[in-house]
Amino acid sequence: MKGNRSAHEGALAQLAGGANKGSVDSMLLVMDVGNTHTVLGVYEGRVLKAQWRLSTCREVTADEMGILTRNLISAKRLASDSIDAVMVSSVVPPVNPVIEEMAQKYFGVAAVFLGPGTRTGMAIHYDNPQEVGADRIANSVAAFEKYGGPCVVVDFGTAITFDAISEKGEYLGGAICPGLGISAEALFTRAARLPRVEIRDPGRVIGTNTVSSIQAGLFYGAIGMMDGLLDRLKAALGEKMRVVATGGQATLVAGASRFKPTIDPALTLEGLRIIYERHLAASRRKQA
Repeated sequence: MKGNRSAHEGALAQLAGGANKGSVDSMLLVMDVGNTHTVLGVYEGRVLKAQWRLSTCREVTADEMGILTRNLISAKRLASDSIDAVMVSSVVPPVNPVIEEMAQKYFGVAAVFLGPGTRTGMAIHYDNPQEVGADRIANSVAAFEKYGGPCVVVDFGTAITFDAISEKGEYLGGAICPGLGISAEALFTRAARLPRVEIRDPGRVIGTNTVSSIQAGLFYGAIGMMDGLLDRLKAALGEKMRVVATGGQATLVAGASRFKPTIDPALTLEGLRIIYERHLAASRRKQA
C-alpha cells in the first residue's frame, strides 16, 4: 500500500510539474484493466486515435506489457515516444506494480491510477467510496459528461454492472450481476451433462437441443435481467433516465433491450481521459 501511495504522489508531482503539455498534441495512454480483459487506448488531445482489447494476464511482466503496448501503438502509425502520460483504472491489484514499472521504463512517465484521492469531479454516494470499482467511476463520469443525467450505465464485463448517476451528476450506486461468461462457465463446470457453448443469440427463445436451450437461457435471460433492473431503476430515477451500455457484450445483449440504450464501446476510456484532465488541472491549481 505504501508503495502505491508513493507512486501516486510521484505521478502527481510529475503532473503538477508539467510533464504533460496539456495541448491538443498531448498523447495519453489509457488502460482499463478488468478481470477478463484489458482495454488500451491512445488519445491525442480529446481524439481517441486507437484502442485494443487484450486478455488480462496476472503473470505478465513489465517488459512483456511494455513491448506489446509499444508495438500496438506503432502498428497504428502512432509515435509511442509521444506518450507523455498514462492513466489507469484497474480492478486487478497484482497487475498494478507491473503497470507502474512498464509506464516508467517504456514511456518515461509515472502512471496515474484512478482511486482514492483522484479528482474525478463526481460526488460518490456510496457507503464506502473505496469499494467502488475504478472502471465504474470512469464509466459514470463519461456517461454524465456525454449524455447528462439521470442516467444508468450498464457495463457487460466479467460481471454485469449497473451504475446510477443523478440529474446533478452524483454517483448513487448500482447493482452487480454475474456476467454471461461466468454464468455459462458455471453451467459447464457444475452440471455434468451440459456442454460449454458459444454465447450468442440463438434466434428463438424455445431451444430444440441442449446447446440452443443453454444459449436461449443465457441470451434472453440476460435481456430479461437487464430490462427488469432498468424498470426498477427508472422507477427510482424518473422517466427522464437515459441508458448507456458498454463492455464486450454490449452490442449483443443491449442491442436487444427494449430500452434501446446508447452503445458506447469507448465509454470507460473516455472517462479515464476526462478524469485525467480534471486531475491534472486540479494538481496544477494546487501547485499554483
